[in-house]
This record gives sequence, C-alpha cells and structure tokens, in this order.
Amino acid sequence: MLTRATRDYYAVLGVPRDADRDSIKRAFRSLAATHHPDVSAAPDADERFREILEAYEVLSSVEARARYDR
Repeated sequence: MLTRATRDYYAVLGVPRDADRDSIKRAFRSLAATHHPDVSAAPDADERFREILEAYEVLSSVEARARYDR
C-alpha cells in the first residue's frame, strides 16, 4: 500500500534521510510503543499510529523507499 505522502515520512519517524534500516526500525518501535491505540489515551492515537505505520512500511522496504525518495 503506497499512498501519496502528505507528510515527510522521515520526519514522522524522526530519522534523517540517510538513516539505515536498523535506525528506522528502532524509531518505529519506539513510536509505536508510545502511540499505539491500546496504550495511548490520546484521542488521535489511532490516526497517529496509522501514520507511523505507513511511514515505516514505506521506509523499511528498499523498493518503496527508492520510489518515495524520487
């Protein structure tokens, strides 16, 4: 699932553009643990978690990341 990005996925995960896969994975896990709807009481937790997940799905795939960076 690749949608047109409305936000910078690197900014969503808080990683630099030259981040390696391990850095992206660590950032995702940290943010997911904080913003998961089952953990967070924030009213926008579900939306925020989906945005984090979408960013991770794109940046963790070599092909999707290459397309996104173009």
